[in-house]
Amino acid sequence: MNFNNNLSDLISEIWNLQIIMIDSNAITIGTLLVGSTFLVIGIFVSRYLSRKTFQVLGTKFKVDRNARHTFESITFYILIFLSLIFSMKMANLPLTIFTVLGGAFAIGFGLGSQNLVNNFMSGLILMIERPIKIGDFVEVDDFYGEVETIGLRSTGIVTAGNRHIIVPNSFFLEKNVRNWTLTNYEVRLNIEVGIAYGSDTELAQKLLIQAANEEQMTLKNRAPEVWFSNFGDSSLNFKLLFWTRLRGINDRSIVESKLRFRIDRLFREGNICIAFPQRDVHLFLKDSIKVADDKRSQTP
Repeated sequence: MNFNNNLSDLISEIWNLQIIMIDSNAITIGTLLVGSTFLVIGIFVSRYLSRKTFQVLGTKFKVDRNARHTFESITFYILIFLSLIFSMKMANLPLTIFTVLGGAFAIGFGLGSQNLVNNFMSGLILMIERPIKIGDFVEVDDFYGEVETIGLRSTGIVTAGNRHIIVPNSFFLEKNVRNWTLTNYEVRLNIEVGIAYGSDTELAQKLLIQAANEEQMTLKNRAPEVWFSNFGDSSLNFKLLFWTRLRGINDRSIVESKLRFRIDRLFREGNICIAFPQRDVHLFLKDSIKVADDKRSQTP
């Protein structure tokens, strides 16, 4: 019995052990543990409620995925902030501590956190202005991929080879980024081909149009065009322009490949030669070239 009493007194003593005093508020181990517990619970609850908001907006109100993602992120951070305030109250921490923490954070931001703040603000701008959206096909530097996630610090892009690229949000506001599907998923692509000099150019134009019209992935409500782009060094250069709808990250490469197969077959059937580099060499000499037998190379 005495042992139980002693253990209870020891636990009570540790629980009420004062760590620090802030504005006449005693911070004990007990209040700190209670506040930390509520903060952890608040993080899980915030994540659950924000995801629930995402689902409700999609099922009941039919809000598009990008708007739902924005609401989910904003809801999560608002709930996290409220959880932090409530946890501080449970831990007996006065709200005036934000004054001290705010000064410390200001010094930290001033010394080396400019990029973090820049990416955070850029993330908010991307969510509000939406120059890129989840599901868009974009070109950034030397890679092409689909926007997978847009966070408050960075944006995730997945390439056709299933490589995941993490791009800081500030990059999209400071650099040139090509968004193939900003307004819709209909894009115009082109295929360049060169034919040999002397080929029937009008027949080549007809076959290129035929190849585009016969391909299922091209849009039939937008007529393809053929441009005679240039007289090249070794070829007559043509450009086939056609419209397609991008449904997947590989659609662009697939439709271009299928059209090249079809163009190659139609050109062979029409006896039109796809050109390759050629050079004519002209040799100008004042005197004729003398050719002498090498007697050393003859067999005795």
